[in-house]
Amino acid sequence: MNSKAQSLKDFLGRAGRVALVEVAATKGSTPREAGAFMLVSASAIFGTIGGGQLEFMAIDKARQMLCRLASSKCSSLEIADVSAAPHPPAGTFSPYSDGEKGASRNAGDPLSPFLRGEGKGEGQRDADKVVATLDVPLGPEIGQCCGGRVEVLIRPVDAALEQQLISKAEAEDAHLPHVYVFGGGHVGQALAASLALLPVHAVVVETRADALEGMPETVETRLTPMPESVVREAPAGSAFAILTHDHALDFLIVAEALKRDDTAYVGMIGSKTKKATFKNWFLKSAEGSEAEFDRLISPIGGNAVKDKRPPVIAALAAAEIMTALASHSAEASAAPEKAMAG
Repeated sequence: MNSKAQSLKDFLGRAGRVALVEVAATKGSTPREAGAFMLVSASAIFGTIGGGQLEFMAIDKARQMLCRLASSKCSSLEIADVSAAPHPPAGTFSPYSDGEKGASRNAGDPLSPFLRGEGKGEGQRDADKVVATLDVPLGPEIGQCCGGRVEVLIRPVDAALEQQLISKAEAEDAHLPHVYVFGGGHVGQALAASLALLPVHAVVVETRADALEGMPETVETRLTPMPESVVREAPAGSAFAILTHDHALDFLIVAEALKRDDTAYVGMIGSKTKKATFKNWFLKSAEGSEAEFDRLISPIGGNAVKDKRPPVIAALAAAEIMTALASHSAEASAAPEKAMAG
């Protein structure tokens, strides 16, 4: 399994000199929230601050900074041609270094980096103190109509900052909500591919080794003869999507999941008939209750879209799961406040 932290380490290991582009502050409607960031090297990027002209200008600014810090002539491959790009109004870009305002803005070139300290002494630079701030209105001036305003902070990544980024990514990985997909068939494979793109820790559980082949590298796989035991070991707030090749096995896993009162989502693939059959068995043979059964989502993905192709079911189920995780997280966060208020 390849985590976000590992992907970040891999990028930093091969990228060479890198700049951090971070959303420092926002006002109104914006593509990303404060704290969103991306890393920019001379030829690659990691992450995003929302795309569009805002990101285009920030990437170009970062590469100009990297080029100047490297004391080398910028090549056409390192800095994009921005002559045709829409220019924001005068005063939009404000470069800073060591906490103080730098030189005045060059109105003829709104993407000029103006890094204080450049060219000091014998060509030495204090990279740790070089910072550029872009304060960009997201309006017609730059070809975006979000209507808000974004302040973007750009700075070179040194060893200390690199370790901070890795530590933050590792902490985020450790706190990702877990989504367990039971079954690696056609829908299971498609759902794993969808979840691989989302901020979750996805785990595909199977009894058949061949069904786990070809899973995305960011998805964990578990081969076990007793998949229902994985339910018992899952952390609180987990989501469970049950879609194995065996209806009887589905029933065992769903029953185990419904016995827990700390799940964010329990969903089972199938028809109305399958759900009714499960209910009858669950209440009469598995000692389940109506309240527990009412927490089951089946069929997964809902009935709004009448399309049974695996990728479509997977997309609908992924959206359903993410909504449930967000709702569960909000309720968990609100619980302490309600307890204090009571």
